[in-house]
Amino acid sequence: MTGQLSFDVHRRSLLVRSPAVDSLRGYLTGLVSDGFPPSVSLAVVDREGTALEAFGGYACTYEEMVPTAAETLYDLASLTKVVCTVTLALVAQQRGTLNLDDPVAKWLSSYPQRSTTLWNLLTHTSGLVDHRPFFKTCTGRSEIQAAVVAEAREAAPGTDVLYSDLNYMLLGWVLEACFGQGLDAAFAEEVAVPLGLSRTRFRPPEAERKLCAATELDGDQRRTPGLVWGEVHDGNAYALGGVAGHAGLFAPLSELARFAQVLLAPELAKVISAESVGLMTDRQAGEGEDVRGIGWRLEPHEWGHWPDGTIWHTGFTGTSLLVAPALGAAVVLLTNSIHPYRRLEDQAAVRSQVHRFVAEALR
Repeated sequence: MTGQLSFDVHRRSLLVRSPAVDSLRGYLTGLVSDGFPPSVSLAVVDREGTALEAFGGYACTYEEMVPTAAETLYDLASLTKVVCTVTLALVAQQRGTLNLDDPVAKWLSSYPQRSTTLWNLLTHTSGLVDHRPFFKTCTGRSEIQAAVVAEAREAAPGTDVLYSDLNYMLLGWVLEACFGQGLDAAFAEEVAVPLGLSRTRFRPPEAERKLCAATELDGDQRRTPGLVWGEVHDGNAYALGGVAGHAGLFAPLSELARFAQVLLAPELAKVISAESVGLMTDRQAGEGEDVRGIGWRLEPHEWGHWPDGTIWHTGFTGTSLLVAPALGAAVVLLTNSIHPYRRLEDQAAVRSQVHRFVAEALR
């Protein structure tokens, strides 16, 4: 059993001679030594592939110690929104099977606000509330879907950004109607298989439980206490069977790095077009601290100096993904920093510092 930090910089990378890389190594070593986050995996990616890879710590620290490995699977939480849901929506638009200006009601006939479009859902401008713990009051998909639709009766679309899981729950159901199959099957067929993401999936099998980074112990996302390990942390996604447009995807570091590489160089795979990447990086909605492209956030002010067009997103479990096309670089940071208990302020501080070191190294 080790848990010690593994840190590798490829010689072809411009990062090799940067003093900031030594600072980053020292910082990550300190995190692993201190035990927070329990598990940490980092990749810096360029158009050729992974330029820097680091991982260490423990995927589980409750009752048994499971060291982090290169193949550790992380619950991506809200990164599901951008890796799965946004990508599938743009793939469908590229083919002409849907349009981002389509009314939600075209795909979900029960949706009450006829002026709300898929664009509103993707940019969080639908007016829907940020969150509801449907798993506490509803049983099964039909009840949850009815409850989400009911929330829309008082939600008028506009230009203000209000981040909402409900937007992406709805998008997940829209995409199922569009592709004619479950969201997990559509993601596998349209994204994971073409990109070679063999282990990026919803609902990892029970046999891979100890390959997953554990998340919260006795948290508020279940009706009963216990450790969440090998299944989605988010309560609503769990109640939907582990597959939802807002949460539920699991991935190892190497495969999320591959996904980021394709966003930097769309020509590498015929999945997402350069025009679709442009929709992610172009300002669509919002102002101040929450400016949005299609799905992604822009302007990571607290993460160091990044150029215009940089896109980023976080996941509640401690995951994040940043892509800077102008630099030809991306950062994948995967942790289980809510294990065994939440330390959200510390989580934010770690994210900020890691990205500041990387931004400095890329100058």
